[in-house]
Amino acid sequence: MSTPPASSSPLYFDDASTPWTELGDGIRRKIVGHTPELMSVLVQFDQGAVGTVHAHDAHDQIAFCLSGAFECDVGGVKRVIRAGDAFVAPRLTPHGVRALEPNSSLLDQFSPRREDYL
Repeated sequence: MSTPPASSSPLYFDDASTPWTELGDGIRRKIVGHTPELMSVLVQFDQGAVGTVHAHDAHDQIAFCLSGAFECDVGGVKRVIRAGDAFVAPRLTPHGVRALEPNSSLLDQFSPRREDYL
C-alpha cells in the first residue's frame, strides 16, 4: 500500500513543507487542516500588526494564543491574552486583535470551515 507524502495528505499537516500565505500588513497564515465542519489556521503577526475588528455571519471562531501577546476586542470587551489564553467569537460577534510582541501567533479554529480561505 502506497502512502502519499505528508505534505499532500489531507490527514496530516507538515509545517516545514507548508508555505505561509502573506496577507499584508505584517500578517501571514497557514491552513493546518479542515473538514466541512471545522478548520484550523495558524496566523502569525508582526509586532503592532492589526487584525481589524470584524464579525462572521456564518462562522464561530476560537482563537488560541500560541506565542506572544495580543490586545483583543471581543464583543466590545477588551483584554490582553498571552500564550495559553484564548478568546471565543460566536457568529455575529465583533472581534479584532493587535499584536503586542514580535512573532505573536494564534491558532484560529472556525466552524464551519472558511471556504474563502481555500
